[in-house]
Amino acid sequence: MGCAGKLSLLQSSANVSILVMMMMMMISCSLEKGIASEAHYQTLPLSSMLPPFVCNPTTSKGPSRKASMKVVHRFGPCSARTQDSPTMTELLRYDESRVNSIKARVKSLSLGNNTNGEAEKAEMISESKAVNLPAGHESPGGVGNYVVTVGLGTPKKELDLAFDTGSHITWTQCKPCAAKCYRQRAAIFDPAASTTYSNLTCNSAACSGLAAATNNPPRCAAPNTCVYIATYGDRTFSVGELGKDRLTLSSTEAVEGFMFGCGQNNQLFYGENAGLMGLGRDSLSIVSQTSKQYGNYFSYCLPTKTNTDGHLTLGKGGGTAKNFKYTPLLSSQGTGLYFIDILAISVAGRELKINPAVFKNGKTIIDSGTVTTRLPPTAYTALRDAFREQMTMFPAVESNTSFDTCYDFSKYRNPTIPKISFTFGGNNAVVDLDPTGVMTPLDETGSLVCLAFFGNNDDGEVGIFGNLQQQTLEVVYDVAGGKLGFASGGCS
Repeated sequence: MGCAGKLSLLQSSANVSILVMMMMMMISCSLEKGIASEAHYQTLPLSSMLPPFVCNPTTSKGPSRKASMKVVHRFGPCSARTQDSPTMTELLRYDESRVNSIKARVKSLSLGNNTNGEAEKAEMISESKAVNLPAGHESPGGVGNYVVTVGLGTPKKELDLAFDTGSHITWTQCKPCAAKCYRQRAAIFDPAASTTYSNLTCNSAACSGLAAATNNPPRCAAPNTCVYIATYGDRTFSVGELGKDRLTLSSTEAVEGFMFGCGQNNQLFYGENAGLMGLGRDSLSIVSQTSKQYGNYFSYCLPTKTNTDGHLTLGKGGGTAKNFKYTPLLSSQGTGLYFIDILAISVAGRELKINPAVFKNGKTIIDSGTVTTRLPPTAYTALRDAFREQMTMFPAVESNTSFDTCYDFSKYRNPTIPKISFTFGGNNAVVDLDPTGVMTPLDETGSLVCLAFFGNNDDGEVGIFGNLQQQTLEVVYDVAGGKLGFASGGCS
């Protein structure tokens, strides 16, 4: 049994003699040859990851910046949902659809294929009598799991939008909902009630740019109105008019003439939010549209599902200086996605024996919308095996999901688990994952808690650094400077 396991077995007792034994054990462990120090282990806060869930908002550093919006998890207690949230099994199923969409998009472009075809998805928008148009291929990604609230129009109407670095166009449901609108919490935006709204014409540069932003060619509806079609890997879609209006980000910050989709036929995975905000690299994304205002720079902290706020901030703002670790942003390869370079992975302070070429073969993106990190199978196998070696003190259990390394923690309130760290390219930036990004519970009792990673089908598929692994980190996208930064404690 490893040192971490021995300590976990003893930590529930308050007996003085046991505490002495723990101190002696820590000393002896530090002397054992080949055993990592206890600094390479961390406590998994299982009690805060299991029901009952209560919204306990915190004071984030983000709102001190001018163009900062509070972030909550779409399916967490702070989202004020009125519908049941998806189970982890359901979420993983839709996550897999999203991942497959991203992989297909990257593979198609790497092979030089044009995906702006006319492949129909008539079952998705058969009710779209207003525009009577089929949806084409899926956008590179799906709908994210994190939500911000913005104001749209004059006078402004507050809308809660899921945001996503894997998508580009921003859209919301609009009256008169000529075909179909799903039920959302906020009032549906009425462009006729905004004094600053206008449609974009079919011959506008923005209309021509829809092919790249949505991976679907634009259409034209009378009288000379540009029509967009956005479809996603999780079967979310939106079809409607491309328009522009005033977008309010905070009490002091607004974007004039912001171009967005005014949806007349929409479907949202577990819909209740008013639409989607695209944070990709395309010219129609909010990042590009606000580049003169905010310098093609944004940051966020993704909170855990259970008990904290995060933030999404456009521009550098006045945030507190942090010890960021930077890695270069690589070419988007025509996808508008954020590619990064992984060099190595460590478990309990030991770097795994993985040839760096394994990561370069399929390349890797960072994505706010994919839940669980996808690794080349060679890398995943090494990670899983090393993790299992450190976890022999806990009872292993099987799950009916794709997770293959799970444990029964029902008798361990705060189990000690090994740290997992990623080393990124550039300056060999080593980033420690939060324990909530290492393991995730699949039930309500803690009897099924799993290693939160998946392996791809082959080493040639694109890897994805997902949002579970980004939780509580502040992640900075300095797109203009060509680099990505990480810092711990981003939500506190």
